[in-house]
Amino acid sequence: MTKSQAKTRLKQLCKEIEHYRYLYHVLDKQEISEAALDSLKHELTQLENQYPDLITPDSPSQRVGGLPLANFSKVTHAVKMLSLNDIFSFAELQAWEQRLTKLTNEPLAYYTEIKMDGLAVALEYKQGKFVRGSTRGDGKIGEDVTENLKTIEAIPLQLQGDYPEHIEVRGEVYMTKQQFELINKTAEQKFANPRNVAAGSIRQLDPKVVAARKLSFMAYDCATNLAILNHSAVHEYLQTLGFPSNANNLRCNNLAAVQKHYEQLMKIREKLPYWIDGMVINVDNINIFKQLGVVGKAPRGAVAYKFPAQQTTTIVADIQVQVGRTGALTPVAHLRPVTVAGSTVSRATLHNEDEIKRLDVRIGDTVIIEKAGDIIPDVVQVLPALRPKHSKPYMFPNKCPVCGAAVTRKTGEVAYYCTNPACFAQEQERLYHFVSKKGLDIEGLGPKIIDQLMQAGLVNNFADIFKLTKVVLEPLDRFADKSAANLVQEIQQARNVSLPRLLYALGIRHVGEETAILLANQFTTITALRNNNLEQLQAIPEIGPIVAKSVYDYFHNKKQQAQLDELLKYVQVQSVIGRDRLQSVSTNKITGKTFVLTGTLKTMLRDEAKAKIRQAGGKISSSVSKSTDYVVAGEEPGSKYNTAKKLGVKILSEQEFLKLIK
Repeated sequence: MTKSQAKTRLKQLCKEIEHYRYLYHVLDKQEISEAALDSLKHELTQLENQYPDLITPDSPSQRVGGLPLANFSKVTHAVKMLSLNDIFSFAELQAWEQRLTKLTNEPLAYYTEIKMDGLAVALEYKQGKFVRGSTRGDGKIGEDVTENLKTIEAIPLQLQGDYPEHIEVRGEVYMTKQQFELINKTAEQKFANPRNVAAGSIRQLDPKVVAARKLSFMAYDCATNLAILNHSAVHEYLQTLGFPSNANNLRCNNLAAVQKHYEQLMKIREKLPYWIDGMVINVDNINIFKQLGVVGKAPRGAVAYKFPAQQTTTIVADIQVQVGRTGALTPVAHLRPVTVAGSTVSRATLHNEDEIKRLDVRIGDTVIIEKAGDIIPDVVQVLPALRPKHSKPYMFPNKCPVCGAAVTRKTGEVAYYCTNPACFAQEQERLYHFVSKKGLDIEGLGPKIIDQLMQAGLVNNFADIFKLTKVVLEPLDRFADKSAANLVQEIQQARNVSLPRLLYALGIRHVGEETAILLANQFTTITALRNNNLEQLQAIPEIGPIVAKSVYDYFHNKKQQAQLDELLKYVQVQSVIGRDRLQSVSTNKITGKTFVLTGTLKTMLRDEAKAKIRQAGGKISSSVSKSTDYVVAGEEPGSKYNTAKKLGVKILSEQEFLKLIK
């Protein structure tokens, strides 16, 4: 990016960030997520670091928060309440330390604190009595909310132990997960997150309303000079005065220890009774911390190490259409690479033409993307204020981008389809699906090898895979004597396949893992299934008319049946009989119940857990809805855990799950 382009981008970012900051900090309104706003701020900081002469006095990086509300009297902070710069990776953490070591020759140790998702406040005490409490405001001037803070039982009204005549303690007002859920159950208007509730509560004019919210408080610093050498010791001292300090805070002698603790916090964050979005890292030695000084809005000696965001912002570099195994055309946004949910992504799905129109997403747009689990991210929002001039709405293609055939949109569907059944892209995707982990699971035969084999004319359909030999493979790139032999061995092992796996691998439209199991249990052999009629299929519980028609059409399509005939010359399909039936055993507790699995289980693999549920008569779903009966949560559960909590779905620990299926 040139300096001229950076100047334009900085101006747009400043205006947009200030807009959202004013809504959030002054009016307690939120139009985009915290993670998305953090991403915009991070981009701003990175550009300003690259071009420091473009930093303006009114840049969001040079100020802390919004203006105080007129409803409360103003309080001037004797010591400015600073904010913190954010980092998102260990590499950025190392870069921060390198900058510090250039300014001091002293060895550095760190004190790490959990980063509460709440509202920062300052508490003033005279002769041990709580006399005034205020919000951060703009860092220099806050709002007097003393009476509201008095309602929080975690804030002592009278200090204990040995204390100075005047002391100012700083900390975070927050709301526990349990209390947040209770409030949202009875509130007419649902709150988006606990920080909004805490901020809105502290600004209530009636302290009785605040008391009913049952807020909590956690101390994190002291603005008074206590002649204490280390920040960690300040926390210990504050506890003696009667302030809560978090048990998950930790002193670390080096960055390796910091990173280890950061990773431990990520593992336990869902189990904590409050929300956290990262950790705060302070240089522990207070004298060194002061010597390092302040840059803009933040002290040099402390940073906020954020957890991987589920949402972030980036720019749409291009929009391209992919063709799937069923011929469906899916538009994909090609993005400026960005880290979200702990991994770098450069693409996000746009789903279909209707979604593009709904979002009005265009090439060059700044967008908010969201990622949950391992799936491809979604574009959830466009930020039109950051849109480049002369941008044009995206026009969906009327021809297949691969083979050039016409595309059509079926009645009642949102997707367009390539009308050419011999389209190369469709054949390619079908082969990817056939050898995938839930299909025939042929290790070593990934997309790149499939592409190579197709380009060499060695593989055009499913049966061709089983015709491959060591002699044919060895001359190809990426293959040598051993690798060719290994792949042939993997292919040979895949010749013996279960009926559910085969049905999934064939890529029949609307037939996923669970539907494949239902069909296998019903018909038990591939021959019986091929001889089905539409009435038989529609009579199967949990298979609707659309799925039934799709299965019927597949087994009555001459071309697809010719391919299946050829495949069956090379594979042996195991019938589902007797005790092998996957849902033959049932219990009153589980029969007909729908389960969703999230996180890592200690005692078994996820596929084993699914098998146990099926054997007990239960059903598996990949997503959480109101019709879900149980969510089984292992270690590091994903977004499904949070969705279950919002919907009130029963969440089982691994131990509870094991007890239920016995």
